[in-house]
Amino acid sequence: MENQVNPTRNDNPVWLKTYEELGLTYDINMPPENSSLIDIFEKSFAEFSNRTAFICMGASISFQEVDEYSKQVAVYLQSLGLTKGDKVAVMMPNILQLPVTVIGVLRAGLTLVNVNPLYTTSELEHQLTDSDAKALIMVENFAKTYQDIGRDVVDNVVITGMGDMMGTLKGFMVNTVVRHVKKMVPDYNIGNSISFKNMLKKSPARKYKRPDDITLNDIAVLQYTGGTTGVAKGAMLTHKNLVANLVQSNTFLGSAFDEFDKRGEQPVIMTALPLYHIFSFTVCGMFGIYRGCIGLLVPNPRDLDSLMKAYEANPPSFFPAVNTLFNALAINEKFKAMDHSKLLVSMGGGMAVLSSTAEKWRQVTGNIILQGYGLSETSPVSTANPINSTTFTGTIGVPMPGTEIAIIDDEGNEVALGERGEIGVRGPQVMKGYWQRKEATAEVMTDDGYFLTGDIGIMDEDGYVTIVDRKKNMILVSGFNVYPTEVEEVMSGHPKIVECGVIGVDNGESGEVPKIFVVRQDESLTKEEVLKYSQDNLTGYKRPRYVEFIDELPKSNVGKILHKDLRDMEAKNNA
Repeated sequence: MENQVNPTRNDNPVWLKTYEELGLTYDINMPPENSSLIDIFEKSFAEFSNRTAFICMGASISFQEVDEYSKQVAVYLQSLGLTKGDKVAVMMPNILQLPVTVIGVLRAGLTLVNVNPLYTTSELEHQLTDSDAKALIMVENFAKTYQDIGRDVVDNVVITGMGDMMGTLKGFMVNTVVRHVKKMVPDYNIGNSISFKNMLKKSPARKYKRPDDITLNDIAVLQYTGGTTGVAKGAMLTHKNLVANLVQSNTFLGSAFDEFDKRGEQPVIMTALPLYHIFSFTVCGMFGIYRGCIGLLVPNPRDLDSLMKAYEANPPSFFPAVNTLFNALAINEKFKAMDHSKLLVSMGGGMAVLSSTAEKWRQVTGNIILQGYGLSETSPVSTANPINSTTFTGTIGVPMPGTEIAIIDDEGNEVALGERGEIGVRGPQVMKGYWQRKEATAEVMTDDGYFLTGDIGIMDEDGYVTIVDRKKNMILVSGFNVYPTEVEEVMSGHPKIVECGVIGVDNGESGEVPKIFVVRQDESLTKEEVLKYSQDNLTGYKRPRYVEFIDELPKSNVGKILHKDLRDMEAKNNA
């Protein structure tokens, strides 16, 4: 089918009356075309210089320090001869160095490549190679992952310790514990590398030259995603895409932050979700800088004790999270007993928030979870529930300001309100396309600019959208997309596996987990061997949790694995 959508479908959008009733502005005012995220940063650094910008494990840095350090990162990258269009990969958990580095890359006029630090060697190699990254800035805990590639994929590597920006004494203690007590840093030897501290020492901020050729139309970030298929590819997010999403988010959330400004208080954003994930990157990291908030960084959200310790010491005002994290906290007795009076906004994204979780959270914190929806390709927020919602709606809300949502049938036509169709998004936050993948871009973009999400939804008469089905085969694990084809390709590399098929199965903790159906080459193959191979070759959330051996996989007449039949088989097994 050709991706064509009737451009007149939204001449009179039904959600406009909802905007009017809520007193919200639908149109957004964008800065001039010759501006960029750099202008956002510089304005915030000037306006909030004396405020705390980020806190991590009890250590903090101010906006003024982020300004200074990020200039130093930019100076170093510029000294390497990197110029506009060059890519710099950043591979870290939520530690103080991460926002400093990200902002430094962007201030240098370069393109950021966000990298999941839990990637396996093959996943990291693919992303670095595909993006043509010229430099990699990473935490030492995962340096061996890069070393194991066995060749210099990038020209320059910068390596930091977890505590490198936590002050002399605290930093030394944190690095000592991480390296020698918890033994979280495998031995590595990377020749073309420099330490983060040495990078800063040899790069004085006074030498920073702001690039004068970066505009809203330039690519700011390559955000890797499986998209609506399983091959990891970089969504090209421009400065305009990200600035637009900040402005849009402020329309919906700004009134809550205005209340803090009036009281002379500084809001705290709980940044437990990893900043390499687009939801946290924009809604926590970038939005926090934009509004002068404190970003409360949590390196490992699975460590609930550390998370709650940070929460108690710096009660957050804004808490974006996924269903699994909300639920884990809402049933925790220690969390229940904490003071939640500062918490004004809780936002759910990444995966569906269950109504049972939302109710538990409301009872504990008094907050209604505002569910939103977005993808890497939309920077990410496309729809959200308004901040003054009085109940958990179960919907993903209405289109963001300046955003159009179309519900589209298989022929590319708009369906009637209340009918099912694929959710299409058109707006200033929609990506430029996939990096070096014109065909993949053409498959998901209509002629008139709608991005086809692959998610099936319905829209009601007030413009609220409800997702009724997931992407055809995609598995959603704790807010992360897992694509069967990618897992199948990796697992088929096992010498005892003829072929395999992967589906998602329900799991109370994380929504879904992958299950693999295996046709054996060698009958001696055990489930333990399959799980061990996945452990060695796949990031944690992509690894199959269950293994079933079968004689043959269900296939179409052209040989494609029928994942629907595998899901039916699983349903019969559990009946």
